[in-house]
Amino acid sequence: MAYSESILVPAEEALARAQREHRQAQEKRRAEIYRALPRTAEIDRLLRQTAPRILAASLRQGLDGQQALAALRAENLALQEEEAALLAQAGYPPDALTETPYCPLCNDRGWRGAAMCRCLQKRCQQEQIAQLSSLLDLGDQSFDTFRLDCYDPAVWPQFRRSPREIMGQVLAICRGYAEQFDTYPHKNLYLYGSPGLGKTFLSACIARVVSEKGRSVVYDTAGNVFARFEARRFARFGEEARQAETDTRRYLICDLLILDDLGSEFTSPFVQSALYELINTRLREDKHTVISSNLSLEEVGKRYSAQVHSRLAGSYLSLGFAGRDIRQMQKR
Repeated sequence: MAYSESILVPAEEALARAQREHRQAQEKRRAEIYRALPRTAEIDRLLRQTAPRILAASLRQGLDGQQALAALRAENLALQEEEAALLAQAGYPPDALTETPYCPLCNDRGWRGAAMCRCLQKRCQQEQIAQLSSLLDLGDQSFDTFRLDCYDPAVWPQFRRSPREIMGQVLAICRGYAEQFDTYPHKNLYLYGSPGLGKTFLSACIARVVSEKGRSVVYDTAGNVFARFEARRFARFGEEARQAETDTRRYLICDLLILDDLGSEFTSPFVQSALYELINTRLREDKHTVISSNLSLEEVGKRYSAQVHSRLAGSYLSLGFAGRDIRQMQKR
């Protein structure tokens, strides 16, 4: 998975805080036990001196190093047994004074070789959901709270079905896509329809479920995305250029990109080129993408290019949303 710097850095900071709190809790418990059982403090001091004592004994003239080592091991074992008995009598677990890492899987490194450890991955998931929440207003949005009763149950002649039936099928597909993210037969979805029909709501549901699976998810509007591509091209140097490069790379390599409101931006030859680069690169890298728009695929072909239309028509599952503007209905 490819978490961006904006996710990874705060996640690493959060993990470091958790590790510090873990160490502080251990130190507090150790101090508490030392006050209650002073003999355990003396035992721990003697146990920490084992290594230099073994070295000194082995170097001492006239002393058999193996005999000294055996004697010290026996002494160590006796001290450990005495400490365990003291802890048990006072009601503490036998490992109450043992220093342990916050995460035993990676020994608090956050990584296991080249792979991210679960402890850091969990923090990345939390940070990612927090950032997505600020963008998508992730509150009670879930597939379970998507209300099909907001859609007309009567058959519409142009569809030969009711909007409620159509949206029930759309809901099932979006849910399957998110919950079976790695195995779903379609990697890409194109959600289109008039404003206020639930495209952003279902995009938020998909983002939440896929994030909770530990996959990197980036959500942004088409206008913001193309602005970052433009900044990458024209920014010459400095922080602006570095940030633009970071942002566009994030769009290209994340596990799931949700590109919202395609068609709302000012369209230019540069935007057409950037859109083709985005779609084509993610297809080539076998990445998942969800695009939402008010434009049908035919309208996309007219507005952008035949190449963009070809990629979308050939590699995206197209889902048309039907019904009346839910926001306007709720206002009334």
